[in-house]
Amino acid sequence: MKDFFTLKILDRLQFIFKILKIDYPVLRKILQVKFTMDARRVPTAFGNSSKYKEDKNYFLTSLLIYSAMGLFTILPFSLMVNNHLIQMSLIFGILMFFITSTVIADFSTVLLDVRDKAIILTKPVEAKTLSIAKFIHVFNYLFSITFALTGLTIIALFIKYTVVENITYSLLFLLLFVAELVLLNLIIVILTTLLYLFILKFFSGEKLKDIINYVQIIMIITITVGYQLIGRLIEAENLFNIYLKDTWYQYLLVPVWFGAPFALIFEHNLDISVIIMSLLVVILPIISFIVYLKLIPTFEASLLKLNQTEKKRKYRVRKFQLAKYFIHNHEEMIFYKFCLKMMSSERDFKLRVYPSLGFAIIFPFIFLFQGQISVKDLADSKFYFYLYFSAIMLPPVVMMLKYSKNYKGSWIYQVVPINNMNAINKGSLKAFIIRLLLPIYLIESTVFLFLFNYKILPDLIVIFLTMLTFTVICYRIVGDKLPFSESFDNYNKGQAMIVFLLLFILGIFVLFHLLATFIPFGIYIYLGLIFIINLLVWKFSFRRKHNGVCTFNETR
Repeated sequence: MKDFFTLKILDRLQFIFKILKIDYPVLRKILQVKFTMDARRVPTAFGNSSKYKEDKNYFLTSLLIYSAMGLFTILPFSLMVNNHLIQMSLIFGILMFFITSTVIADFSTVLLDVRDKAIILTKPVEAKTLSIAKFIHVFNYLFSITFALTGLTIIALFIKYTVVENITYSLLFLLLFVAELVLLNLIIVILTTLLYLFILKFFSGEKLKDIINYVQIIMIITITVGYQLIGRLIEAENLFNIYLKDTWYQYLLVPVWFGAPFALIFEHNLDISVIIMSLLVVILPIISFIVYLKLIPTFEASLLKLNQTEKKRKYRVRKFQLAKYFIHNHEEMIFYKFCLKMMSSERDFKLRVYPSLGFAIIFPFIFLFQGQISVKDLADSKFYFYLYFSAIMLPPVVMMLKYSKNYKGSWIYQVVPINNMNAINKGSLKAFIIRLLLPIYLIESTVFLFLFNYKILPDLIVIFLTMLTFTVICYRIVGDKLPFSESFDNYNKGQAMIVFLLLFILGIFVLFHLLATFIPFGIYIYLGLIFIINLLVWKFSFRRKHNGVCTFNETR
């Protein structure tokens, strides 16, 4: 078995493990196996690729992709921004996004893996040794990705500060940068683990897995919002004259903490806020690591709850009061209820779809408050058109309606005596609209109605009717398959041109809506027109002929 570079480094540090009373030879063997398996892992960076090649090291190949991402997202800030606090806050903000996303996408399953307990802990191996091995495994993986992201930036910073200052300055700068990269990875891994431990403490079985799923989604959305907060802290007169506003919530933004030591050491900024944040960078990782070591036995014991299954409650079909006004076909109502249940219970579907829905909620407000316009002036503006940003999520979500982890169950379409196969797709789209799209739009439109006053009510109705029409267009172009009938492995992310085409179509609707607002009573004329278009689209888009029973090819 290959002797990895990380293991050679650990060999020189094995005295630390002896102090911690950890069986190092066993730890080394566990890590050697895990690193070997990592080389065969197909990372999220490659998508859901099912074309696996045994002799290919996917991990090393993925590092090239991360290097390219660092070149275009991190390197520019290292060269263009001279204020150390701003420069490093932006760099560490981007790094936090990439690293946390990687933990969520690739290593939540590793942190919460219970198979090791059955395979390894049945041997003479202590639980503490296994937990430390798991921690080092994840930390090594993330630290490799971190250096792939920042490798070109480190070289650029060294050249920049050697030329601008001197070589001693640049070496000290990079030494602090690398030390903070270690602390950043430490904080992310430990806090993620402690967060899962907190959840494990109070929940078990299927409910626990659902909560972890929602936590992952919330973390993705929170990081996106955090980006906007960091942007609002920054004031810029020009590209090279940027400074940080003194606000209370800067203490809540971890990336700003990592920028503080650079301002303290290299710019001699002795502001109390800079000193406090510099101390937090050091104190938080130490405290969290000590807490992590103390809670390892509790965490491992709590992982057993993942094997527990709750008694399946009998699914009660409720009376869908809203649906009965829009669904009059019996078969359509059956599949409407079926799709509602699938959307509620399919974890992989929710993990892929719910972040898009979260972005659909926050993006209109992010763009709305991006400018300097006051709330009083909103009523006289046309910024309510930002609600169309919610429709951007429709193509990927409608596309996802045909995928499922349990796609093999789609044989049901072949045996059920269905007279109208179009009722399946129509019912699934209406389930998506009533279950996911309508609640989001009601929340957003209520807030926009409060901000812009009742005059925009016709516009809000137009936007919603446009979304209904656009949903059917998306279905006909990217999702024209039976719902939940294909494997996620078949998901093709290379449909950028199709999505671009759909967004172009959406842009045409937006343009006509905008033109209607400049014509007297034009919005009411356009409202009637889009209402008729919506009726026609829903009526004639589902009139394909079927032979009564679904064939095998129709489910693929």
